[in-house]
Amino acid sequence: MTDNASLSRLCSNMLISINAIAAMSYAMTGLIRQSGDFKDDLNISSRELPIKMEFPFKVNASPFFELLVVGQFLHEVSIAALVATINSLIVTLVLHVSGQIDILRQELSMIHYDSSQPRESIVADVRLLIVRHQRIITLSDNIDELYSSIALMQFMSNTLVICCIGFTIIGSLAEIGAAMMLMKTIIFYIAVTLEAFIFCFSGEYLSAKSKSIGDAVYESLWYKMTPAECRILLFVILRSQKRLTITAGNVMDLSLEGFTTVMKASASYMSVLHAMY
Repeated sequence: MTDNASLSRLCSNMLISINAIAAMSYAMTGLIRQSGDFKDDLNISSRELPIKMEFPFKVNASPFFELLVVGQFLHEVSIAALVATINSLIVTLVLHVSGQIDILRQELSMIHYDSSQPRESIVADVRLLIVRHQRIITLSDNIDELYSSIALMQFMSNTLVICCIGFTIIGSLAEIGAAMMLMKTIIFYIAVTLEAFIFCFSGEYLSAKSKSIGDAVYESLWYKMTPAECRILLFVILRSQKRLTITAGNVMDLSLEGFTTVMKASASYMSVLHAMY
């Protein structure tokens, strides 16, 4: 559990840093372009905010323009950090469940018949492990209930965003100022793709861990038990075959196969847009 906690902290810091860098690069490239244009024509009225917004009053004059720029910059970074925190939470929860599964597997492998102990003690130990297994299943179901709708919205939005950003990158390669556009979009593209990958990898990792419970039961010293005790372990193996997973709106399971589906769909839509325009 300590190793999983350290890994969770590392993943959380990495996700928050990537999203914050993507937001800062999006805002900074707009400011750099605006500062270059302002030096060329020295026209205050031509200045634009990093995020285009319309106000019922003029915002080009200093210091009101600078205050709005700072406010938009802080808003972008805070929203990016909030999204990364939501993604980090699912990683933390999945790693916690996997740690509990590892503890359960270790205890299952230690079950064996000892002549110095009564038979009832083995049944009591198996009963406690079954209760712990049921708690792990309940926690996994709660995680699925929490993130099912979020994952569905993320899948739909990520497919659209990846398609649009890819189309923008391809379209800007032949234009003047392509380097500035690439700096603005590539990091954002990586952040969105990583977001979809995190959800899919978390579901795949949880499914693989849940299947390993049956392997741990089979690798235990079940052949030294009575047939009645072995039948109890058989139910644990049967339940572990129904893998734990996280779904996207109860429509599809989050897995690496689902991630490839998202990337293929985004590439297909992007090629259609490129052919049309």
